[in-house]
Amino acid sequence: MAKHNHNHDRTGNRNNDRARNGGSFDLEERARMAMLEAGFPVDLPKAARRQVEALQANFTPDGGGQEFRDMRDLPWSSIDNDDSLDLDQIEYAEKDGEDIRIFVGIADVDALVPNDTPVDDFAMKKTTSVYTGVKVFHMLPEELSTDMSSLRKNEDRMAVVVELTVPPDGEARLNGIHRALVTNKAKLTYDRLGDWLSGERDIPSAFHAVEGLEEQIRLQNEAAERLQAYRQRAGMLDFETIEARPVMSDGKVVDMAVAHKNQARLIIENLMIAANTCTAKLLASSGRAAIQRVVDTPKRWDRIVDLAAQHGGYLPDSPNAKALSAFLRKARTQDPERFPDLSLAIVKLLGRGEYAVVRPGENGGHFGLAVHNYTHSTAPNRRYPDVISQRLVKAVLDENNPPYSENDLAVLAAHCTEREDAANKVERLMRKVAAAVMLQEKIGEVFEGIITGASFKGTWVRVKHPAVEGKVVKGERGMDVGDKVRVRLVGADPDTGHVDFARA
Repeated sequence: MAKHNHNHDRTGNRNNDRARNGGSFDLEERARMAMLEAGFPVDLPKAARRQVEALQANFTPDGGGQEFRDMRDLPWSSIDNDDSLDLDQIEYAEKDGEDIRIFVGIADVDALVPNDTPVDDFAMKKTTSVYTGVKVFHMLPEELSTDMSSLRKNEDRMAVVVELTVPPDGEARLNGIHRALVTNKAKLTYDRLGDWLSGERDIPSAFHAVEGLEEQIRLQNEAAERLQAYRQRAGMLDFETIEARPVMSDGKVVDMAVAHKNQARLIIENLMIAANTCTAKLLASSGRAAIQRVVDTPKRWDRIVDLAAQHGGYLPDSPNAKALSAFLRKARTQDPERFPDLSLAIVKLLGRGEYAVVRPGENGGHFGLAVHNYTHSTAPNRRYPDVISQRLVKAVLDENNPPYSENDLAVLAAHCTEREDAANKVERLMRKVAAAVMLQEKIGEVFEGIITGASFKGTWVRVKHPAVEGKVVKGERGMDVGDKVRVRLVGADPDTGHVDFARA
């Protein structure tokens, strides 16, 4: 520990001197370095660039002569972050007696990026977009992901539409999947729409511009509530973890913001889980192998039982999603301030999700979502497994041979899992780096916080505002998890992302 503190203080002082002398830390270059260090391709190869230029020169929104339904007249809308340009899905809802019919339009990436082409090879190597907070490293070239294959507002685009029925009991049924030409009529945002749904703000202006939009958004919300209630009865695990992202202004980090769950986010979460589940069921019923998103029954259940007991709860000796779900709901109500830290601890004990090949007659299963046969299919601009699922679905619809062998799928599943882990590490690193850059100007200030970790490895504190976690390097004796403390910032190193505090 002493060695770490010595090196950290020395580096931190060097960066503090640089900031005082008018120097600047290049966050975008640090993000690029982090990507390269993690083995991600960053620059588009020449062959892929030529493919993009050819697509731009010959782009037609109707998919180049494919058969499709024209569904452009429906009041489609998207819900995403304020600054998102890579729009993967749009939604529409309508009443059908007591049922609600949901249509999820998913960007038809495969129509523009065929298998085994240079752009596809680039995307396959990357497997995911990486959101560093200071720069987005898109899986696909931006000319595609933010334009030609993005379901942009007021632009005709090809989509793969998943049609669902959500009855009052919330168990979604697949009506069908087909290609369609669609037009996104309104680009809604999580925060603005969430505030309206909770009664905190007036009606969004987009509702005045698109006839019927308010009614079908309310239907989407009702369908989402049905879907969530169904999964809660099945044992869905509802976590809340804190992942602050940098807020940029004129190239500087001015805050670290936390995206909290709201009703608009829950609409998208529930509709996408339903679409992904129904897509996986279609692939499973086709008698073909597919890639599914799997979270196995937790192997460290005994540690989860112990952790629940430490928080005054009880769990059975054998893994039980319903019991864990009930414990989490109670814990959130009893101690909302410490619930994010409890959530994070349990998420780590559950183990990470992974991509796996599921063969005919097998069930993948997702312990956290309380669903069987679950795949990723609704974000093909951002995730390569979703592109794979899209191609598998099209092969079923067209009654063609599968585009991948089982061995191909096994190799791709392992690669996508490994790259996802690498992307998560890059994103975590850059959140820490951005926080350290911002905090350089706050050395010596005192913050209110809560202790999130205390062991022989060190003591960790999460301050309330800005939402940053760091190490307590002085005066930590006697501190324990859950303690509310006042700490003084004593070091911030952008090179490593280390932030150091002392007891105030």
